[in-house]
Amino acid sequence: MYTGTLKMVRRRGADGRIPVRTLDRGASSSAAAAEPTGYPGGPYDTSLLVKYEHHVARHIWFGEERGPKKELKVAGHGLKLTSRVPLALPPQMESWVSRSGLASLQRTSLNKIDTNLVSAFVERWHLETSSFHMPFGEMSITLDDVACLLHLPIRGIFWSPQDVTEELAVELAVDYLGVSQGQAQSHVRSCRGSYYKLEWLYDLFVHHRAASSWAYATRAYLLMLVGSTIFADKTFTLVEARYLLLFRDLDGCSGYSWGAAALVTLYRYLGDASMYSCKQLGGYPTLLQYFPTVGKRGENWNPAENGGLPRAMRWSYRQGVLKVDDLRPILDELTPTDVIWRPFEDHRAWRVFDEICLYRGCLKWGETVVPYLPDRCLRQFEHRQYVPSPPLDCMMATDIDVDWISYHQSVVAVIGSSTVATTPSEVEDSYLEWYYRVSHPRLVPPHRDAPREVPVPVYDAGSSDPDWARVSTLIRRYLR
Repeated sequence: MYTGTLKMVRRRGADGRIPVRTLDRGASSSAAAAEPTGYPGGPYDTSLLVKYEHHVARHIWFGEERGPKKELKVAGHGLKLTSRVPLALPPQMESWVSRSGLASLQRTSLNKIDTNLVSAFVERWHLETSSFHMPFGEMSITLDDVACLLHLPIRGIFWSPQDVTEELAVELAVDYLGVSQGQAQSHVRSCRGSYYKLEWLYDLFVHHRAASSWAYATRAYLLMLVGSTIFADKTFTLVEARYLLLFRDLDGCSGYSWGAAALVTLYRYLGDASMYSCKQLGGYPTLLQYFPTVGKRGENWNPAENGGLPRAMRWSYRQGVLKVDDLRPILDELTPTDVIWRPFEDHRAWRVFDEICLYRGCLKWGETVVPYLPDRCLRQFEHRQYVPSPPLDCMMATDIDVDWISYHQSVVAVIGSSTVATTPSEVEDSYLEWYYRVSHPRLVPPHRDAPREVPVPVYDAGSSDPDWARVSTLIRRYLR
């Protein structure tokens, strides 16, 4: 760990990148020639971000946008849920909803989404590493974040569904949603696939509640709830019919790892949206809009008095004034001191940290499999960050369920190579040099002029160096 603040002068190249490795005294110029060239503004070493060629960041560096609208269209159902979620459910339904493990989703949605802020972070997501690539290293949305923000269970089984055709979607609606064959056929046909409309499910919930058909009402309500939150997709109005299979047995649906389900779905959509050709984002945006010092949020309540509620309920949305263009250079200038690395320490009385959050392996929900790699964001777990192992190839994984059950082995491997951090953002000496070679710490060029000499401070978390204080003050001035 650095014990003081160093200042080095390094020359920016024509692409605006600051090489992190300079020739040692006595080294020949041929050593520099052997350095991989990589992408302008992107990684020098392309062995990690193998899909960077198609990533939106590669295009943004050259001023190429996704389209006339620079921000993504984000799936958000918060306002609709406000009118669709009753203040209280009938006791017959409340029991099932509470036991399902999904009850907290009734109150955790934001009424509005800052699409500019969300889009600016999505531009830094890489599906190879399941993480955001920030100027100071990687960060991610973890199982611990899901547990604290949403109060969803993270332990449990993964779900492997059967294929649901349109014909089966009709049969499921008849058997488990209490509609006639003709009504089910007409509705599925109108969806043009194996889907149900969220509005239709809400109407069914209201109808069956009035008729005291509690099982039908509960299934329609839960399917509408997950389709509006953790399983929100890019249709913005539909939910896949296969998810109704989760609620066939209302007494048994509590055994699923709903937290993993939310994370797998979000990771999948983040991976899609990080590609230049994509213009929409599915998944649950509440999990994205929690970044501590960047989003404009208001307090809904005093956490000391309401700490037992999901942490996401603490905040209300404030309309942001910054556009994607404004946010990109601001994120480029973020430092480790602008991050609250462990934001839930005052929430542990209600959600104790679960060591399964340090599981390194593949997460699965349905046919979607994603890598979950906490060794890439150890600072979020109070450990010193080291150079992580290469990402997992989940396409080759065969025993994901077994790996999940025997998670202890991977936890030992993750934290066995590290130590508890002495400062919140501590990294090993070799980490940043490695990171600047394989990633892109900046998203936009700091200038488009000729190369120039610039001072580059090396961060020390214990330092009071005025350069870092100045940058932090500048960022916060933008966000007031």
